[in-house]
Formats: sequence, structure tokens, C-alpha cells
Amino acid sequence: MGLFSFTQEIAIDLGTANTIIIHKDKIVIDEPSVVALETKTGKLIAVGERAREMQGKENEGITTIRPLKEGVIGDFNACELMMRGFIKKVSAKNHWFAPSLRMVVCIPSGSTEVEIRAVRDSSEHAQGRDVYMIYEPMAAALGIGLDVLAPEGNMIIDIGGGTTEIAVISLGGIVTNKSIKCAGDDLTNDIIEHMRRAHNVKVGERMAERIKINVGSALTELDNPPEDYIVHGPNMMTALPMEVPVSYQEVSHCIEKSISKIEAAVLSALEQTPPELYADLVKNGVYLSGGGALLRGLDKRLTDKIGIQFHVAEDPLHAVAKGTGVALKNYKIFKFLKR
Repeated sequence: MGLFSFTQEIAIDLGTANTIIIHKDKIVIDEPSVVALETKTGKLIAVGERAREMQGKENEGITTIRPLKEGVIGDFNACELMMRGFIKKVSAKNHWFAPSLRMVVCIPSGSTEVEIRAVRDSSEHAQGRDVYMIYEPMAAALGIGLDVLAPEGNMIIDIGGGTTEIAVISLGGIVTNKSIKCAGDDLTNDIIEHMRRAHNVKVGERMAERIKINVGSALTELDNPPEDYIVHGPNMMTALPMEVPVSYQEVSHCIEKSISKIEAAVLSALEQTPPELYADLVKNGVYLSGGGALLRGLDKRLTDKIGIQFHVAEDPLHAVAKGTGVALKNYKIFKFLKR
């Protein structure tokens, strides 16, 4: 795979919130799924972290876009530019020479044929010669280290930015799956709305994200509670600066409705699970991955509610990306990936 190798292999976790690219078993890109474009020409200015730094601070000549919404491509052109920008970064780091790419890209398990085609077209336009697809829960299972080919049931719940993917996997395939458009972004929006309604303070997406990370909780009682987070923002009536302390109990109440939707989806997926596999789930437990798995108390809440042990994956943020990398190395075994 040196300077004159014509086929390079990359695995892409094309997420609503973050895009992660793996090359030669290493994470080479882990940046926000954001692009900054010139407003008039549509020319790419920045991608990833640099583009996110511009978000909410643009002048009239710059537009920042998150190309993926609810797990699917919302802006085809921006997504293609973003993928090209990230691939160019990887190429610069690894001294590629006119590469032809073999890609494995993960997609939500509830994707329609149109949505799958959009991801495929974007990947091909971004230099992909061989493009393979893998469903996110399957990738998460591989990333966690589960034996997906075994005649045994394993349940994965991947809570990303745009979608929550729930699947029961056995014998290398998905037996039961549920994909709902309620995930990390919805929790962020709940916090924005709560701050506006309860405190009359205006907070942006990035501030709401920081609140979620610092004091987000699925339970109103925690063994090791975090300290209150101080939010600074303008009063919506007077525009004067405000300082509001936010507690984890307050956040827990404001995201309750969205967490309940995820709970209901998990129960729905369990209802559809064949009895033999259900017995395996009771024995093995259920695995949580994705950024949403880091929400304080979520595993305990689900365990108490459902009566099956829920485990947070060792590295939940990178489980899907790592699994996509495993699929890339074994793409001849996972022939079902190609579309």
C-alpha cells in the first residue's frame, strides 16, 4: 500500500454528528460532519472541525451546512464535498497517488432504497471504485467484538446523532431491527427548548451540546452526580447577559419524552424477537453504543425498566467505525454488504 499502490481501502462511519474514517486499522479522521461553503459559488472553504468552529458565526459570504439529517443525506452536494474534503485530508497524510478507493460505508438499518442510493452515489463521486454498505447495528456489533456469525442472539442499540438503531443479530444477519429518528440531536433540541421556555435564555446548538455532555442524565437520582453547569446567554426579552446554573435533574426532566421514545422502541424490538433469541439476550445482555450511550444512567434506567442487563460498549463513540473497519478487512466474507 505504498506510494504507487492504485487501490486504497478506507472505512467510513458517515454520521449525522461526526464522520470517522479508518485507514490501515487506524482512525485517521474523527471530525464533525459539517462543511463551510462560499454562499455565492458553493465552493468548499472548510470541512470538519474548522467548519464547525465557523458554525453560528458566519458572515453573509459563508454558509455552514450539516449534510446529514436524521441519519440520511439531506444535502447531496454538500455531502459529496464533505467526503471529498475528508478523503483529501487522509490522502495528504498518507501520500496517496491518484488512488482508486475501496470503501465500506455504514448506513442506518432503516434506510430506504433511495437513501442507500444517495450514499452510494456520494461515495462513488468521492473517488469510490468499490463501494460496500453495512448496517450500523451490524458494524457496532463487530466493533464491540461480538461474534456476529455465531448461531446466537445479540442485541445492539446504537444511539447516534440522528437515529437510534436497534437490532438483534444472529448468524451474520439482522433478525429484528427498529430504526427511529429520535437520538442525540433530539436531546439537544429538547435542551434548547427547555432553556428558552424555563429560563428565557437563548442557547445555540453547541451550548446545548455542552450542557448535555456536562450534566445530561437519564435518571433524576445518580450515585455520582455532576456539578451544576453554568450557562451564559442572552435574555430573550431584554438581550441582557444571563448566567443560569443547570442541574442534571433539570436536564433529566426536559429530555424525558425523547428517552421514553427510545425505551418504547427497544420494547417494540424485543416483542418481535423470536423466543430462542430472546433467551440469548436475557443471558448475554444488550449492548449500547454511539454517543447517546454515554448519557449518565441510561444503562441503569433500561436495565431496571426492562429486566435485561444493559452494557455500555467499551468505546461507544468509535464502535461503529471500528466495526466498519473490521468489515473492510473481511469484505470477501461479508459479501452481503455490496449493493
